[in-house]
Amino acid sequence: MEDLAEKGLQVVVGLAAFAAIIGLVMLVVDRAPKSSREKIQIAGFLAPALILLAVGLVLPALQTSYLSFTDRTGAFVGLDNYVWMFTQPEALITLRNTVIWVVVVPSLASAIGLAYAVFIDKARGEKTLKALVFMPMAISFVGAGVIWRFVYAYKGAEQDQIGLFNQILVWLGQEPKQFLLDAPENTFFLIAVMIWIQTGFAMVVLSAAIKGIPTEIVEAARLDGASAWQQFRNVTIPTIRGSLIVVVTTITIGTLKVFDIVRTMTAGQYETSVVANEMYTQAFRAGEPGRGAALALILFLMVLPIVVFNARLLRKQKEIR
Repeated sequence: MEDLAEKGLQVVVGLAAFAAIIGLVMLVVDRAPKSSREKIQIAGFLAPALILLAVGLVLPALQTSYLSFTDRTGAFVGLDNYVWMFTQPEALITLRNTVIWVVVVPSLASAIGLAYAVFIDKARGEKTLKALVFMPMAISFVGAGVIWRFVYAYKGAEQDQIGLFNQILVWLGQEPKQFLLDAPENTFFLIAVMIWIQTGFAMVVLSAAIKGIPTEIVEAARLDGASAWQQFRNVTIPTIRGSLIVVVTTITIGTLKVFDIVRTMTAGQYETSVVANEMYTQAFRAGEPGRGAALALILFLMVLPIVVFNARLLRKQKEIR
């Protein structure tokens, strides 16, 4: 009880000190000249965010960067962790899988979402059809992994199958298959889960963009004799290009950080690990925080070009407006 009371007193004192500092800042701002007052106001509004950014992002990033050059004992080892990452077979498999995820998931999820948005546009039951495809977005990645583990579940050839896919194979007269154990195709079965989730996001965003296309442009294309494919290629795609880029880059960033699906379904075994999962495994399971930090930096460098590209795109759009 005494410890609890002491902690409560510390919290009260901290809040009082914070309130006093804010009051002092407001007093200074109120008495300052107008030009100086505006500068102090800007600094006062930005200071809390900058402090939180420095404490919660900048300092951890610097610590992680230093940690990537150390071994499990904390001794400085230079580039050894990065050499391990690009020379050891298991690390190379991890990087290969990550590249496959980044190429396949955004491409297929965006393509399927776009096709679905085009085909059901103004169709009967459009809202219901959209809701069915968007529904997986409401499921967590862990929940989706558990669901699809049941879909891929395997029992021996002489046993009753509880997995949907293996039961279908049995109905077709085929032998049941261990979908999550056989490399490298097991990676694509994991990728299918991510596509199942992200297709709904792509469909909703692109459907909204398609509905925003001016009717006059579509009617002009029809009067010129453009076929449905020509309208799609020459009118729809150029008009929704900005939304399409946003969808692809957003899904790409989410795919680079994918962890839950792999961890839930295979725990990164059977050559299915990706950078985010391997980062966790090395740092918290294998007792190699340096390798985990190096993988975290590599993941950051992979995401950075996409963020820069988006920032430049938004800047160009502002200039156009």
